[in-house]
Amino acid sequence: MPDLPKQSAVQGFYHPDHMHPADSVGYLMRKVTSSIRVQADSHLACHDLTYAQWLPLYKIGLCENATLASMARDLETDPASMTRTLDRLEAKGLVQRERSTADRRVVHLTLTDEGKVVAARVPRVLADVLNGHLMDFTRDEWQMLLNMLRRMLANGETLRQQTPPPPDAAAE
Repeated sequence: MPDLPKQSAVQGFYHPDHMHPADSVGYLMRKVTSSIRVQADSHLACHDLTYAQWLPLYKIGLCENATLASMARDLETDPASMTRTLDRLEAKGLVQRERSTADRRVVHLTLTDEGKVVAARVPRVLADVLNGHLMDFTRDEWQMLLNMLRRMLANGETLRQQTPPPPDAAAE
C-alpha cells in the first residue's frame, strides 16, 4: 500500500495511538449515512423498494442517458450487482433495458411509466429524512456542514491525485 503524501503545514487532528470511533469523521459519516438509508428504506418499503433499488431508480430518472455501466460507476458498485438490481426493478415493471444498436456492450436504462411515478416519490422521502436528521440545525449550520463536506471531498480528490497507482495497476 502506498504511503499517503506528506502534508506540510497541515494540522494533524488524528494520531494512530489515539484513534476512537466516536471521534472519527469517517465513522460518524458512515453512521449518519446508515441512519439516513435505514429511515429512507422504511419510508419506501410500502413501494417494495430497498436502498439498492430506490437509489438507482431515482438516479435513472435524473439521467438523460443512463446506462448500466454509468449507473454502476455513479453508485460505486460492480456491474454484476447493478445487473441484479436492474433485474429486480425490471421484474417490478419499473425499469426497461435496451441494448444499444451502435454498441451491443452498452445497455440503456429508462423508467417505465410506473417507474416514473415511484421515482417521483423518492425526493419527498429523502427531503423528509434529511430534514429530520437536520432538525435542530440552523440554516447557517446546514450551509457550513455542506461546505465542510465539500472541502473534505476536494481534499480527498487532491490526495487521490497525489497518490501513485499500485505497481500492478499499470499492468492491467
